[in-house]
Amino acid sequence: MFWRSPSLDEYPAFARLPVQHISVGSGGGRLAVHVAGRLDGRRLPIICLAAYVRNMADYGEFLTVFHQLTDSDWPIVLIDLQGRGRSSPRRNSKNYSTVHDAADVAAACDALGIERALFIGQGHGGQVLMAMAEHRNRLMAGAVLIDAGPITDTPGLVRMRDNMLQLSAMRGERQFLAIGRQVYGLAHPGATDDELDEMTRRTHMLTRRGRVQPLFDMALLKLLSEVKFDDVFAPQWQLFEVLNPQHLMLVRTQLTDALQRATFDRMVELREDATHLALHGQGSPARLATDDEVAPLVEFARMVNAEVKLQPVVAG
Repeated sequence: MFWRSPSLDEYPAFARLPVQHISVGSGGGRLAVHVAGRLDGRRLPIICLAAYVRNMADYGEFLTVFHQLTDSDWPIVLIDLQGRGRSSPRRNSKNYSTVHDAADVAAACDALGIERALFIGQGHGGQVLMAMAEHRNRLMAGAVLIDAGPITDTPGLVRMRDNMLQLSAMRGERQFLAIGRQVYGLAHPGATDDELDEMTRRTHMLTRRGRVQPLFDMALLKLLSEVKFDDVFAPQWQLFEVLNPQHLMLVRTQLTDALQRATFDRMVELREDATHLALHGQGSPARLATDDEVAPLVEFARMVNAEVKLQPVVAG
């Protein structure tokens, strides 16, 4: 079951991120989109995508800090991919893929009148960007890949799946938050209990009856049911190479299990011109909650914005 209650807009994780819904594809799908700042063509829009079962709430703190370091008018667009957050689930779970997600993001950009943008993608969101660069290269002026690359780390994928299943099976707030602190405490050892609780509530909510309700389509986890720790997926270096024309920033959190250090180092080697950043003392999802964490992304955005000739955009 996928939570689609209208009251979700009032849920604390989403309350400060009001959305509009954009129809995409031919199956009646709708993307939840939050637009901050002004889509006026003066600055390159920044479009943010979260990891596999995650949603735009992971970028709430980034949004605030970025605007504090620049100005509140810089256009930033947060998108929930289908089956996540406040977007609709896919009618056919077989259509959960990077290719379909990339087509949806491109359609949302068309609806908003965005002709070029800087994209930020964490985990699966970064893989969506590689798929989008293959088919809508002109749309992408630059990309920031956070804990994302051309090789899927199966141990990290399995741990994510099992953690999300465990959280979804909890009953009652005490048990729910205790497990959440265990899950996220390993990736964010410096976070307070309140901060860990907030991360837990971004992917699951507690109903009035004390049941834990996932804020994503459980079919996403079912698609991973057969994946094992020792499985090896074929590397997709050709998709990474598609990003060659774009400005690129590569980011890896120190404690992530979503992107191996060796893979990241190889990405940096292949793109010597890319900006690269290590976020110490944390894992996935990257928090992007402090000036020190966000300032390098601000600098990169300013550089790309200065070098890319913008076309006029019209808000839709």
